Amino acid sequence: MISSERPPDSGTKTFNHMVNFSLEGKVALVTGASYGIGYAIASAYAKAGARIVFNDIKQELVDKGIEAYKADGIEANGYVCDVTNEDQVNAMVAQIEKEVGSIDILVNNAGIIKRVPMHEMSAAEFRQVIDVDLNAPFIMAKAVIPSMMKKGHGKIINICSMMSELGRETVAAYAAAKGGLKMLTRNIASEYGEHNIQCNGIGPGYIATPQTAPLRETQADGSRHPFDQFILAKTPAARWGTPEDLMGPAVFLASQASDFVNGHVLYVDGGILAYIGKQPK
Repeated sequence: MISSERPPDSGTKTFNHMVNFSLEGKVALVTGASYGIGYAIASAYAKAGARIVFNDIKQELVDKGIEAYKADGIEANGYVCDVTNEDQVNAMVAQIEKEVGSIDILVNNAGIIKRVPMHEMSAAEFRQVIDVDLNAPFIMAKAVIPSMMKKGHGKIINICSMMSELGRETVAAYAAAKGGLKMLTRNIASEYGEHNIQCNGIGPGYIATPQTAPLRETQADGSRHPFDQFILAKTPAARWGTPEDLMGPAVFLASQASDFVNGHVLYVDGGILAYIGKQPK
């Protein structure tokens, strides 16, 4: 039996779904958002009303990003910063706070992958992937949490992966980093939830981007690339995802609508993790 009696109210917000999904007046920092998934997420935030700031590791990438945002009618501030360098990160965050405002939303999007069989991968290569994909989100979150605590609210979104849950050939370092990022997400939620800071993750499936284009090219005989066939057979949606597929989930996790969602990884994978795959014919 469902009771119609309203539970005790300790400051219940009036729910308006459009208002609750609005990012009006928020400052959103998306790392590595000159292009690709980061750019799509930042663009969605801008359309929801947020002021966009982003970084990349090279000035030419930042310039390219600023031009792309401008072409889409989005005002964005770009900064050159190596997210694995704590001094550079702290300086960038201080500069953003001075020039734009304190950061309300952080998306840890910057990342790398090295597809090398584990027995052939050097320890230096392994450390590099861990540094960018796991240490950097720690450094970034650490830099913005104090001001979020002071304001009494904040959103941190870590771009995780299906490799936060699954293993696969040649991605030992990436899977280790993304598995660690899932647990870092949960720990930030556990440690700072009482300050009204929510930390969640997004786990993209296989997304059609320029980086994955070679895996989707039609072969000389007119057939699909073997990896393309593999992904379609493993995905109930029977297609690759697009950066646009991540926009709605990203806005939800950055908005007031997700204020009681914390420590969660939202997999946007077309159903891969729920599916054992097609039976061979």
